[in-house]
Amino acid sequence: MTSADTKESCTRVIEVEIPAEVVERETESLVEKFQKMARLPGFRKGKVPAGIVRQRFAEDLKSEVIEALVPKYFRCEVEKQGLRPVSQPRVTDLRLEPGAPMRFKASFEVLPEIEVSGYQELRPEHKDTSVTEEEVAKALDTLREQHSSYAAVEDRELRDGDYALISLTGAPTGAPAAAEAADPGSKPVTMDEVMVEIGGADTLPEFTENLRGAKPGEERSFEVAYPEDFSDQRLAGKTLRYFVTVKAIKQKQVPELNDDFAREVGEFQSLDELKSKLREQLESQKRHDAEQEAKDKLVEQLVQRHDFPVPEALIDRQIEIRLERGLRALAAHGMKAEDLKRMDFQRLRAGQREAAVREVKASLILERIAQEEQIQVSDEEVDREVEALARQTQQTAEAVRARLTRDGALDRIRNRIRSEKTLDFLYRRSA
Repeated sequence: MTSADTKESCTRVIEVEIPAEVVERETESLVEKFQKMARLPGFRKGKVPAGIVRQRFAEDLKSEVIEALVPKYFRCEVEKQGLRPVSQPRVTDLRLEPGAPMRFKASFEVLPEIEVSGYQELRPEHKDTSVTEEEVAKALDTLREQHSSYAAVEDRELRDGDYALISLTGAPTGAPAAAEAADPGSKPVTMDEVMVEIGGADTLPEFTENLRGAKPGEERSFEVAYPEDFSDQRLAGKTLRYFVTVKAIKQKQVPELNDDFAREVGEFQSLDELKSKLREQLESQKRHDAEQEAKDKLVEQLVQRHDFPVPEALIDRQIEIRLERGLRALAAHGMKAEDLKRMDFQRLRAGQREAAVREVKASLILERIAQEEQIQVSDEEVDREVEALARQTQQTAEAVRARLTRDGALDRIRNRIRSEKTLDFLYRRSA
């Protein structure tokens, strides 16, 4: 048995030979099994001669011998050579002749040999995370906006600064029925109650211009031409005619900034206490963001410093993870199943490749550093992760652990925790 490899890739090819006596022993065992099960005209069940079984079921016997022996001897050979496959083997050149050894080649990918160096000298940036008075004031203004109320205004028309409570129907101009069926963006848009700020920065100018001066109960009709780069791709480049009914006029009432407001928004006795809590939260968020940014730059430097081949199997797996994560996010934001089916997945996969390669390389480098620094993950750390998942999914920890073990995800969780601990180690040592 031999092994061939190249420095340019992670692919390995091994040649395996299974002794003739092992092949014959397996064949005899299968012949006996077939004799017990075979039903052939002229023979009682279990009484078919071995020679006839070998003749009538030659291809079935060959397939089952291969299925029984190839995986077993492949595993034996890779263990003997100290190889750790990260992809399924591709078997070629398989030869199986009566009375002769079975021979085959198997190609597969292994993890690359990585020599990590220079990571001890990396010095990530530690930004100033202090919070200014202006930032606290801005947070207070945001909080006031969130607790604003809207009071109805009677007996006058809409003017800038008002909020119009409207219902609307919008349909693309000149969109035939066939286009509506093929393109979700060509279907009518109907909304029952929408608040529109007249003259607001986020309000389309056409809405402001056509609703200004209207009174409750009035109807207005107008067109909106959306630019090609409009944020909602369903509307981008289309022109819609809207039929709008003004249901009410409202004015925003922002609460005053005082101790009463502090007591209203939470368990605070005074405005100063609320300000102190906001400052604490802002500082915590700044520290978290600064740490995450510094760690991202650390990973980027590690990847740039180390050049090595990456197994295609790991890249493909990471692309799938990224795609699944992205599709879940799109579904959570309301994208329908029929829209997802129309997506060009080949193009999406190609677009994810560069980031997937970078992520796999980062993971392999951090794993190697963890080995160098003897960073381990305890069972208690994995247990805490499992328990957190159990709380999120409202299942028992035992059920979650069983599912993760069955799916092979428990090892992935342990590896992720180890990578996070290694990156934290690199970040803290440079503080």
